[in-house]
Amino acid sequence: MNSQPLDGIKVLDFTQVMLGPCATQMLGDYGADVIKVERIGAGDLSRTSIPDPANMQNPVFCSLNRNKRSIALDLKSKSGLAIVHRLAATADVVVNNFRAGVMERMGLGYAALAEKNPGIIYAFGTGFGTEGPYSHKGGQDILAQAMTGVMARKCDPSEPTLIYPTALADYSAGMHLVQGVLLALLQRQKTGRGQIVSVSLYDSMLAMQMQEASMWLMRDRDFSWGAMPYTGAFETTDGAVVIVGAFKANPLRDICAALGLEDLSQDPRFSTFENSVANRNELHAILRARIATNTTAHWMAALEAQDLLCAPVRKLGEALADPQTTVNGMVLRSNGDGEMIGMVGSPVHLSADAFALRHTPPRLGADGPAILAEHGFDQAAITKLQAEGVMA
Repeated sequence: MNSQPLDGIKVLDFTQVMLGPCATQMLGDYGADVIKVERIGAGDLSRTSIPDPANMQNPVFCSLNRNKRSIALDLKSKSGLAIVHRLAATADVVVNNFRAGVMERMGLGYAALAEKNPGIIYAFGTGFGTEGPYSHKGGQDILAQAMTGVMARKCDPSEPTLIYPTALADYSAGMHLVQGVLLALLQRQKTGRGQIVSVSLYDSMLAMQMQEASMWLMRDRDFSWGAMPYTGAFETTDGAVVIVGAFKANPLRDICAALGLEDLSQDPRFSTFENSVANRNELHAILRARIATNTTAHWMAALEAQDLLCAPVRKLGEALADPQTTVNGMVLRSNGDGEMIGMVGSPVHLSADAFALRHTPPRLGADGPAILAEHGFDQAAITKLQAEGVMA
């Protein structure tokens, strides 16, 4: 295998659930040696977050923890903490997503680690930031959706308030954490010193709404691409299609041509964009009634013939089985301890430095002895630590 961009970078990973693990997985995907430090006997919370026949190797855990090695330690013991300090002394990056103050109380804060390793990059994610009225509040994806306005935003005010089912805040904050780590590594090349990198679910959700936020700050009004009058999701006889009527001189005219309707852009209710916004519900009722008369494939062909932006509304399983998904290398399968492991691949494609699956998601503590041996522990010391319950 060719070298990868992060070869030689050692990451000490205390993260769990999603924000942190998706970030450290991305670092591991491109060559970093990610050492996952887990609680002895329990491990990352995502190992047991759902009931599953595989128990601690369930799909949720596997989705976030490839290209990592696991060491399970008793961090309440002096010996366990001493091991972590020894690992951190030669680490490039330390990552955690505990509540504020947890690492410091264990003696693993930035100041303590940087004293022996000035080049260390100390990266962490929180729910709401390190200061301010919510800094010590437990962070969680759905809470961030609620508190940043994401959950309240709707295409139609009459729609009920709903939780978005995919972890938007966790994933976006995780990717922001990756960006911060990479920036800090670049800066360290110039200065020789590390620094603290922090992100929060709260900030990432606000950043994701950058267009909407600027509209509110500058014009004091709401803005939503999904609420545009010529955009919507419409049920067909066997599914649904979504139409994005944008980036054309007269999208409504072309939509009507595709649907076999009279040109509604000549109707006074819809003759201007402003009128269409005011009468969006009436317009969508007309479109909905027409689209409900035929199949998804029929309407897709008709809409694409008019060069309109459109797509079938599909389930995840259909998307995973799509040939485009295969071409893009977005489904990974690997044998792991007797069971096929299925994962989504990396969305970042480098022409000269490809993603590589070097390690399947690790069993709890499976790599502990090897990791300690690499850091100068002999076999007698490793056996003693295991016998004392310091390491699994």
